[in-house]
Order: sequence, then C-alpha cells, then structure tokens
Amino acid sequence: MQENDDKLIEQFLAAGKQEIADNGFSRRVVQRLPRRESLLSRLWTGFCFALALVLFFVFDGWQAIQNTVYSVFENLVQQGQTDIAQTDPKSLIVAGIVLIYLAYRKIATLA
Repeated sequence: MQENDDKLIEQFLAAGKQEIADNGFSRRVVQRLPRRESLLSRLWTGFCFALALVLFFVFDGWQAIQNTVYSVFENLVQQGQTDIAQTDPKSLIVAGIVLIYLAYRKIATLA
C-alpha cells in the first residue's frame, strides 16, 4: 500500500516538475561562506595548546607525573605485590597513551 502511494505521489510531482536555471548561484553562495572561522579555529587551538604547554612547564608537570607514577607503584607494593615484576608494564603504557589521547581530544574540542 505504501509503495503504491509513493508511486502516485512521484507521478503527480513529475507532471509539474520544472528545472530552474542555477546561473552560478550555488557557486556564488559557496564563495561567500566565511572561511576565516576555520583559520580562527586553528589559531585558537594552537594558542590553547601552547598555553597548556607553557602552564605544564611553569607548574612543573613532569614532577606531578613522576609523583603520580611513584604513588602508583607505592600503592602496588603496599597492597601486597612485593615484586614489581608482576606488574604488567604494557598495561601502564596503554593507560598512559589513552590518557594522553583523551587529553588531546579534550583540548581539540575546546576550540
């Protein structure tokens, strides 16, 4: 039933169909779209990334990372894993990569 209705509608609309000349209208519209937003977005992203990098070094981000890694290993030892060799370093590397990726995506979405 639905297909029959669709065919009837297409036949009705096809009878009165008219082609309207474009005369370059689409091209002119595309040319007038603002392009500076893309440049502004890139500049803003670059500025925010540079600011984050500067703040990372100003507030001694390396020390914060070292303290975090040290406390993770310390907690592992306190929880009964006296042998650090039992801890899978691949999982720590994967977790670090995921955190870096998430931080990058968060910075990129702020622009």
